[in-house]
Amino acid sequence: MSYAWTFWAIWQALLKPFAWAHFTIIGFRYFVEWITGLALLVDEHTVTGSVTALDRLEDWRALERFAEYGRWDRVAVTATATRAVERAPGRLWHGYRVSAVDDTKVHRNSPNVWGTCTFHEYTARCPNRATTVRAHNWVVCGALLANPGKPPWFLPLSGWLYFRKSQLPVCPDDPESTEVFHTKCELLVDLFREQAGITDGPHLGVFDGAYAVTSVIQPLILPAEGLPHIDFLTRLRHDARLYGPLPQPCRANQKWGRKLPPPRQGGWWSGPWHTGKAFIYGREREVRWKEIVCFWHVSGPKVPVKVVAAEVEGYTERFTLVTSAVELTGLEMVELFAARFRQEDGFRDLKQRLGWEECRAWTKNPIERTSQALWVTMTLLRLAQFQLEAQRLEKGTWWSAPPWWPTKARPSVLDVLRLVRNSRAEILQLLSEWLGIAGTDTPHGSVDTGP
Repeated sequence: MSYAWTFWAIWQALLKPFAWAHFTIIGFRYFVEWITGLALLVDEHTVTGSVTALDRLEDWRALERFAEYGRWDRVAVTATATRAVERAPGRLWHGYRVSAVDDTKVHRNSPNVWGTCTFHEYTARCPNRATTVRAHNWVVCGALLANPGKPPWFLPLSGWLYFRKSQLPVCPDDPESTEVFHTKCELLVDLFREQAGITDGPHLGVFDGAYAVTSVIQPLILPAEGLPHIDFLTRLRHDARLYGPLPQPCRANQKWGRKLPPPRQGGWWSGPWHTGKAFIYGREREVRWKEIVCFWHVSGPKVPVKVVAAEVEGYTERFTLVTSAVELTGLEMVELFAARFRQEDGFRDLKQRLGWEECRAWTKNPIERTSQALWVTMTLLRLAQFQLEAQRLEKGTWWSAPPWWPTKARPSVLDVLRLVRNSRAEILQLLSEWLGIAGTDTPHGSVDTGP
């Protein structure tokens, strides 16, 4: 049985809000064509590949010009994708909208590609692999969605390119100047603030311990006037400096209370050990933990934080974590931090399933827009999966477990892609019909693709 009609109805509903993302009428049509083509492609995820997969070779030149010169509001596209994710199951997790940020390298070999820098490749453990690579280094933010009893979901939403200070690219609008340098820490803070500015309510940012520094922590929890407060959860150094509350009375210039044992000596903290179970790294695991509320040298003496030292089944080293969301339990902290690893699975899907590293763009606009188009495609595919599951199209209907994994209990992005590609002929017909009538109910009157 073909589910092309079901998928196309869901796909149209997911793409329709992007018509209000400041595209022109014809620009929105090209956007839909591009995103649908990326979902249909098996290999060569480029503009040329998209129009080839859609059997619309006559649109190649126009789509190329749209990627380079068309009206494209990055912020509006991000906001539209974020609002679509708001309606997804599991968006509120322990009372927070949880987002994760990390960086990843997208390899590009030529030094003539805009924005590439050279980086040391830490994974180059084989003697026949280069230890230094040329790549785009993206700092990416995505939503983490709860999925009780199973691995959580990661949906990419936004990102910025990071450039090394010694290799800043030329600004396309002004060949005499270079792009402004921003550290990865600054980009991480900006991405969290962008998400908090789109949707109201408590936000929790989860990130690796490499970002657990003052330049990240304090702007999130002690923002300047007019900027949102964002709670954080991250890994804590084993020798972190922790302090109790100020004694009463205290000296006039005293900032810190009594120094507490560091996280590596968490067993010496006051209070009992707790035990519980949580879904951590692929399965339910026993956790034994101790937690205290104190003050951390990095976050400063004004904001209390909760720190936890946890012994997790299957791991020899303790988990030492810290958060400004002090109402979270130690078990919830371990569960949320472990969920951050799903971002790595998301990067794998973007590169292997959607061809992030197959980009052939050479200039700034196509490079940035291709990456954002891929993030939107993956997010919409995941949202389509949720809706297909909500319609009770279960295992054995639109997806099935492979012979080598008969116990597979949930679909993946690849299963959604198989559904789309197996229904290619019907979807091409439906897209062709839509392109023939699209634009009559969009909010813009212009039909040009200029900026």
